[in-house]
Amino acid sequence: MEEHLTVGRVAELAGVTVRTLHHYDEIGLLRPSTRTAGGYRAYSAADVERLREVLAYRRLGFGLGEIAALVDDPATDAVAHLYRLRGLLVDQRDRAAAMVTAIDRELEARAMGIRTTPEEQLKMVGPQLYDVIGSAYPATRRTEPRIAARIWEALGDARTVLNVGAGTGSYEPHDRDVTAVEPSAVMRAQRPPGAAPCVAAAAERLPFADGSFDAAMAVSTVHHWPDPVAGLREMRRVARRVVVVTYDAYGTDPRQRFWLTRDYLPEFSELLVGWPSLAELTSAVGGRAEPVMIPWDCADGFFEAYWRRPEAYLEERVRRAVSVWARVGPEAEQRAVSRLRDDLSSGRWAERNGDIVGLEEVELGLRLIVA
Repeated sequence: MEEHLTVGRVAELAGVTVRTLHHYDEIGLLRPSTRTAGGYRAYSAADVERLREVLAYRRLGFGLGEIAALVDDPATDAVAHLYRLRGLLVDQRDRAAAMVTAIDRELEARAMGIRTTPEEQLKMVGPQLYDVIGSAYPATRRTEPRIAARIWEALGDARTVLNVGAGTGSYEPHDRDVTAVEPSAVMRAQRPPGAAPCVAAAAERLPFADGSFDAAMAVSTVHHWPDPVAGLREMRRVARRVVVVTYDAYGTDPRQRFWLTRDYLPEFSELLVGWPSLAELTSAVGGRAEPVMIPWDCADGFFEAYWRRPEAYLEERVRRAVSVWARVGPEAEQRAVSRLRDDLSSGRWAERNGDIVGLEEVELGLRLIVA
């Protein structure tokens, strides 16, 4: 007969309170398998394993909603969770060690009367954007099959494919020889077991010889590159075909194109300052651009994905997986969320946007560049 641990014993071993375990049970995050004769919660080995995962993700900074999505993912077993947790912890350790080294250097400099520059001070604590948002990706950023089909069709007969800015590999085709490139250690750590081999490198400096691949692809990542045009030229250099999913910032007024930026987040337009035009992006690879429609039930939770599901933007786990919110800052984010919540409650959002409620898909600036 399988041994079960009492709620008090589990709390003692895990270093949490009994109240915490009761709360996890109440919200459905961790329900014990059975009860004792006296009616107390009792935990099986499988329950304890799940608790181990919950607490590990919690101590890495994940929210409870994000954790629920992670531990309930049917595609991730206990071994995959351990690999992911190990990668995240190693990255956390390495970043802490790098910060300690930087602090030691500054202390030595100050002891000699040398003041570090503002740029040097900020480099010590300024993470790459994906290191801020990357940990939330598994909760909401998944493959949208209709967009994936467009990408894979555009790859044509390519057998060897380079995925640049690959992230967790959502859109990598499974029937081809894929090599991934991803600069963020946080994102690399979350690539699932069995994913394509991943190289730590930037798009602007791809460590491959000319013509090394049949095709190079980049999906919703170009806007994070310091020099998008240089990165696209690198893709063109290493591959005979280039497939890119990106955003057209200037086709129409982006603030008017999407209700979220029009009514709640005007700061979005500031993010587009200096962004290359679609013509510049297509010229960098010598290709053509086609619109990509966004279905109302889009599975990939990028910024515009919830255009017909406005309540989703009230969820912390949804916003944390989208770089726009990190870039506009917490003040703008909280103001936008508060106003949206009020408008949904009062019915004002429905009055303003009733024309889109019945649509199956919309065009919001997403583009597929093929060269």
